[in-house]
Amino acid sequence: MGLKTETPFPSTNRFASRALSAFELLFGGFIIIGHNVFRIVPNEVIVLCVLGLVSVRLRDGGWSAMGFTRPASWRRIFLIGLAAAGVRILLGQFVIEPVTGFFWPTPTAPALANEITGNAKIALLALLLVWTFAAFGEEIAYRGYLLMRAADIGRRSTTAYWAGIVVVSILFGYGHYYKGPSGIIDSGIAGLILGAAYMLAHRNLWACILTHGFIDTFGVIDAFFGWSK
Repeated sequence: MGLKTETPFPSTNRFASRALSAFELLFGGFIIIGHNVFRIVPNEVIVLCVLGLVSVRLRDGGWSAMGFTRPASWRRIFLIGLAAAGVRILLGQFVIEPVTGFFWPTPTAPALANEITGNAKIALLALLLVWTFAAFGEEIAYRGYLLMRAADIGRRSTTAYWAGIVVVSILFGYGHYYKGPSGIIDSGIAGLILGAAYMLAHRNLWACILTHGFIDTFGVIDAFFGWSK
């Protein structure tokens, strides 16, 4: 029996895989811009969640690849989420909004936000949406799916992940196009913080889900009691 020699197929397959990931990232960007800016496709969160879960399952063998894994320490994940949420809230209130306010109007609040003040039923509905559609849905779509596909292009190196965080954060900003220019910038910076939480948690998606949930929960409580007003 002769010795086995390597064939060129592995490198070809790797190139094809990276090309497919680049296509998925571009297609995801099209869906985000297409829905939020041009209103020509359905809601991007729902579409990207379905595409992402199917893609990761088929191409990567399981959803653990996007960060759905049990962390070594839930306490650490919780603290990362809490700290990242605090940074995002303080940065938004005392830096981003004041600076962008020199150039554009304040970000437009979601439609439901104006109905929350003093209304416990609407506030509870908002919290349900926060933890399902926003915390789980947006994090699966943006950090879980698109970030991984962006990192694929650079062979999932640490540099590739950080570069991917920048790209996906820009898309995340445009995912909140309805908020106006200041809201796009605010949400883009929020995306950077969520991406940083993901990396600090060793690419564990639960940190992003908790961070996102904490941020929006504070927003609901703020709106309910009318603190910002």
